[in-house]
Amino acid sequence: MNRMFLVFAFLAFAINLPAQKFSAEKTYIKFFSDATIEDIAAENTKASSIFNQETGDVVFSVPIKEFEFDKSLMKEHFNEKYMESEQYPKATFQGKISGYQTSTSGEQKATAAGKLTIHGVTQDVQIPGTMENIKGAWKMKAKFMVKLVDYKIKIPQLLWKNIAEEVEVTVEFNYKSL
Repeated sequence: MNRMFLVFAFLAFAINLPAQKFSAEKTYIKFFSDATIEDIAAENTKASSIFNQETGDVVFSVPIKEFEFDKSLMKEHFNEKYMESEQYPKATFQGKISGYQTSTSGEQKATAAGKLTIHGVTQDVQIPGTMENIKGAWKMKAKFMVKLVDYKIKIPQLLWKNIAEEVEVTVEFNYKSL
């Protein structure tokens, strides 16, 4: 009888186990604009993210004002003229990562599909990248292009040679178990 109780207790416990969730311990986002007159690059390490390895669900939020530039004037123009960060203080992604195996260690190709919101505009996106299982933790990496016009980010006619119409975005998140 005690053995039967233990089996039922174990099954009940196993069924109610929460899915394995992870939070971003370290984040890195970079954008690079390859323009005719001057290249523009900025980095941000202040994003936050949650990832559920069982379902693939992932969300992240990036504070726009936290992008760091080589020149302070670039940061000022970025926040005031292009990103309007007072009105649109963050960029977000909500979606699902697929193509990886939770039981496989090492780097695996994966795809994130979901909704990317930048500058108050939401677009459906599919972003190729990799997932790496490192001793029970995860590293997510991706590199993709963002068209400014898709997110209603305007480039003044006087500056069209200074800023590319597409920017390359690099994302790297290291997750730890919650």
